[in-house]
Amino acid sequence: MSDEKPEQDPIGEDARIDALEERLKAAREREEQRNKPQVQGADSGYKLGNRVLAELLGGMLGGALIGWVIDRFAGTSPWGLLVMLFFGIVVAFRNIIRISSRRPD
Repeated sequence: MSDEKPEQDPIGEDARIDALEERLKAAREREEQRNKPQVQGADSGYKLGNRVLAELLGGMLGGALIGWVIDRFAGTSPWGLLVMLFFGIVVAFRNIIRISSRRPD
């Protein structure tokens, strides 16, 4: 018994086929990893709820602040506040819809 390796591979073996099999195996593993259902912690719903609340409050408060500033400088009280508050709410709901329609990470 000798530990020597044969100098040539058996006739049926081809290095290109071996390389192709390795690439196929790696591609299958990547595909399985990609298709594996992602486990989301209970923490993710809490984070999403906080983000929605922040968008809603930020839109309303930001619009109200900008409207109040416009009213102070332009003397259009209360119309600037009401219009900008409305725009802030519209922007907040647009952001909330965009957040909810996005695929979970």
